[in-house]
Amino acid sequence: MTYKTNKGYGGWVGLLLGIVVFGFIIWGINFSLDESDRTLKTLLNVPTYLFLAGYVYLVLGAFTLGYKMEEDGLVIVWGLQRKKITWDQFDEIIEIKGQPNLIPFLAVAWWGYIFGLYTVRGLGPVRMYATYTDDGFLYLKTKAGFFGISPADGSMLTALIAKTSRTVTSLDMDQMSEEEKGESIRDDSAFNMYYKLNLLFLGIFAGYLGIFFPGSDAPRFVVLLLVLAVVLFLFNVSNAKRLFQFSTLGAYFTLIIGMAVTGIFIILSLAEIGF
Repeated sequence: MTYKTNKGYGGWVGLLLGIVVFGFIIWGINFSLDESDRTLKTLLNVPTYLFLAGYVYLVLGAFTLGYKMEEDGLVIVWGLQRKKITWDQFDEIIEIKGQPNLIPFLAVAWWGYIFGLYTVRGLGPVRMYATYTDDGFLYLKTKAGFFGISPADGSMLTALIAKTSRTVTSLDMDQMSEEEKGESIRDDSAFNMYYKLNLLFLGIFAGYLGIFFPGSDAPRFVVLLLVLAVVLFLFNVSNAKRLFQFSTLGAYFTLIIGMAVTGIFIILSLAEIGF
């Protein structure tokens, strides 16, 4: 029997984000660099297309994500991957309730989609194949690894119990002490402030470009700076989230660096209009 994930639009959100972000980056590189800059153009295009290929596969995974109960085991469907866990490999099933504190390691997440290697503070490592986890998920401890899934149909848990002959442990993350659960990025006002300031600086930069150069006559140098600012933002935010649980100051500093560099790019671009 096939079970769907919690209703979400992760695939469509990922597709839209990919079109906007990668579309702008690829256009910006090709617009700002001509044949005389072929070497630099190639150095920027090659990693961009490599990341794009990986991103396309992640989006494919979001569209195809689901769970299948077969006679001899559970199959997690993601992209072209079929991860099978036989019934005798199950050690424990934990029903997570409340909002978990997930620390990314090698992972991606956007609205309606969460995939990859995480650590659940107060519980342990997990490989997530889920959509929404704000209200909990199923944590499967098996000999093949630890997996996090978010089935839409509650009957899947009943079916898992029947197939594996395992009892279910319930764990409410909202009742867990802060010492065990750790501090969450969502609740950290300083991190959120620096994150929003980074977005504000990017918005100011893009607004400057749109206001003073509304047509196709935007200076190539300024367009390239905006492309680099977007790439830097994505890189810094992902690293800051990983760093947060180990060093909050390190995470803040990472975001501050990104903000400062974007500010420098804005100052450099102002020279184009004579400021």
